[in-house]
Amino acid sequence: MSRPEQRVRVAGVWLALASITLVLALAFHGPPSPDLGMQMMHIADGSLRWSIVHWAAAASLSSFAVAALIVLTADSRLTQDWLTLSAWALLPVGALWTTSTAVAEATVIFDAAIAGDRQVFDPWWKYAEGRANGFAVMALAFTAIAANEARTAHGGTPLWASRTAAVAGAASFVGWVLGSWLDLPFGAPIWLVGSIVMCLWLAWFGLTVARVEAGRASIRRDAPSGA
Repeated sequence: MSRPEQRVRVAGVWLALASITLVLALAFHGPPSPDLGMQMMHIADGSLRWSIVHWAAAASLSSFAVAALIVLTADSRLTQDWLTLSAWALLPVGALWTTSTAVAEATVIFDAAIAGDRQVFDPWWKYAEGRANGFAVMALAFTAIAANEARTAHGGTPLWASRTAAVAGAASFVGWVLGSWLDLPFGAPIWLVGSIVMCLWLAWFGLTVARVEAGRASIRRDAPSGA
């Protein structure tokens, strides 16, 4: 197996693990309350779940950054043009921004909620909300990646799946804008559904890429060498 193919295969595994973990974290997170006092109560009442979900989210987001960095060093078809190259470059930026949100919510915000300390909770919650805009950056990156797969003759997933993922990524971005920037109540559900569908495709895509690259390497190993 050549080094670019090995890197793409490893990146695919990281991408799949990150996506599956983030789906689970999103599914168990629950909707945030617009009232910070109620949000503190929710965190305190479900303290163990809150802590596990946010550490899992932090691990998932860090794994997305690892996958993107490996892809950027692989010089493969995944980064053949400026759009996909930019998308994979934006991915670790958005992921690391949002990782800081997950860590803050699992530590400082968690402790402040348990103690009922609004003076600490409120500013740190605002900080976490600002850093969480990395989700919007990630959604744009994933939309570009899925759209590229949809127009690639030999993409990693079927055409319908790549198109669905591109739409889901765009919906995730729009939902984030509506919910977090414009405070519209229907934005959060759009973002959540779009993000989960997008991550399910990313898990499929990551596993497919890893399997295809491994299969290509196996064929070359089995091929007879020329005399």
